[in-house]
Amino acid sequence: MDREPWVAGRFYPAEPARLRAEVEALLGAREAPPRPAAGILSPHAGYQFSGKVAGATWARVAVPARVVLLCPNHTGLGARIALWPDGSWRTPLGALPVDEALTRDLLASGAVEADPEAHRREHALEVQLPFLQAVRPDASIAALCLGPLSLARCRSLGRAVAAAARAHGALLVASSDMSHYVPAEVARRKDRMALERVEALDDRGLHEVVEREDISMCGYVPATVMLAAARELGASAGALVLYRTSGDVTGDDSSVVGYAGAVIA
Repeated sequence: MDREPWVAGRFYPAEPARLRAEVEALLGAREAPPRPAAGILSPHAGYQFSGKVAGATWARVAVPARVVLLCPNHTGLGARIALWPDGSWRTPLGALPVDEALTRDLLASGAVEADPEAHRREHALEVQLPFLQAVRPDASIAALCLGPLSLARCRSLGRAVAAAARAHGALLVASSDMSHYVPAEVARRKDRMALERVEALDDRGLHEVVEREDISMCGYVPATVMLAAARELGASAGALVLYRTSGDVTGDDSSVVGYAGAVIA
C-alpha cells in the first residue's frame, strides 16, 4: 500500500526538479560534517516559513538507513497511536519504502496500531520526507501519527520505539511546530520554556510545561515520545539548531507561528 502525497504543491513544490533544488538550498552548504544523533525535532509548515529551520536541522545529522518518524494528528482521523503498515510513502522525489523489520517490531510491541487512515491527510510527517530523501536516498522508514497521549503513555510508547530503534540503528524524528497564532514576543517566551525542556531531555518537563502554560506546540506528544526514547537509547543532551517565527518571513509579528529545530545526541 503506497501513501500518495497530500500537500505537494501547497507546502512544498510538486515539480521534482524544483523541489530538489529548494530542499538542497534549504539544507545549505553542509560545510560541517554531520554527526550521529539519537533524534531530531523538526518543523512541518510550508517550506517558505519553516524550511530554513528544517533544513538546518537535517543538515546537522548523519542520517542512518532507517528512520522512525513521529508526527501529531491534526485531522483527528484514525487511531491514537497509528502506524503506517506497509508499502511506501511517495513524494515528487520518488518512493520511500516502509521498513518491514522496523515496522514489524513496533507492531509486535503492542504499543501501536496499524492504521493508514490517520496518515492519509496528515501533512506533518510528509513534509519531512523530501529532506530525508535528499540526505539519505536509500532510507526506509516507520511512520507513526500520534493523537493526545498522557505522559505515562508517551513514556510507554517511548520504550517501545527505543527498543525498535536500537535493534535497527534507526534515527528518531519528531515533527512539530511551536506556538501558533500569538504575538511574536509571546511565542518566543512560551517556546523558550518548552525548548529548555527539549535541550534538557526532560520528557516529563516538556509534557507538563506545554499543558500547564497552554503552549500551542502541536507536536509536543511526538516530541515527548522522542525524548523518552532518546533517553532510553543513551542520549545525554539536546541542542537547539535554529528558532524562527513566521514573522521573520512576513514582517508581521502580531500573530505568528514558531518553528524550532533541535538535535538530541
